[in-house]
Amino acid sequence: MTFNQLDFATYCIGSLSERLGMNQLAVYEKLKRSNILSEYIIPAYNVLHTFSGQYITDELIDCLKEKGELQ
Repeated sequence: MTFNQLDFATYCIGSLSERLGMNQLAVYEKLKRSNILSEYIIPAYNVLHTFSGQYITDELIDCLKEKGELQ
């Protein structure tokens, strides 16, 4: 993992945390448990980081819902 990927993952966790009203550790655990972090956020960094923050957050919320981590 590169520094930019790590920085982006941290950004995603922080954005989701703020949007969902959850603490960052809980968001991290949901992303890790669902493999969204390792199978989507990190590998797709080159494409994802070009989108707006709102789009990224909405996309990740949809992913978490599909994986059963959010209702």
